[in-house]
Amino acid sequence: MTVASTMTAAERENKMNGMLQAIMERRSIRKYNEKPVAEEQLSDILEAGRYAPTGGNCQTVHFVVITNARIREDLRARVQEAFSEMELSDDQYASIQNSIRLSRRGNYAFDYHAPILVVAANRKGYPNAVADSACALQNMMLEAESMGVGSCWINQLHWLDENPAIRDFLEPLGISNDETICGALALGNYDEKQPVKPRTGMRVDYIR
Repeated sequence: MTVASTMTAAERENKMNGMLQAIMERRSIRKYNEKPVAEEQLSDILEAGRYAPTGGNCQTVHFVVITNARIREDLRARVQEAFSEMELSDDQYASIQNSIRLSRRGNYAFDYHAPILVVAANRKGYPNAVADSACALQNMMLEAESMGVGSCWINQLHWLDENPAIRDFLEPLGISNDETICGALALGNYDEKQPVKPRTGMRVDYIR
């Protein structure tokens, strides 16, 4: 069933100037320049994540923000080693297969060399851990888009959550042993967005 829009063209244009525009125009950035993200911008991006909705208002999402280049380089090396040791199989998620293949070639940057990596963790065993973290990361991506900062969702640390080498590296940085890594976010400035295929939007069914 198709429902005709009740908004005028002018009303839709005004709405597009706000949050909806950021949602529709945001794209994952996988190439960053060396220009640093301003501290004020990073602070606003993190605040957007900190005030995301959580199940039962638990607010247990924990962010670890890595801006130290040496630490990011060391983590990148550990992630590459972990994936290179994994077995490939036909039933794996395509992005995991790609991570394994690129790691075996020896030049895998899971974070795309972004100058900032935000790791989102939550309580182990908490049913809403991933959902709450996803809301927070999405908030941060949209806030970043609104100020012209690039972002990209990073799954690899979630996939390697139980890898001992990754846990041994992240726990001294603040991830506790009773937390699970739910996702991460690459952040940084970019020269210009690359052309991408326009989104058509996902299916919606109205039941009236």
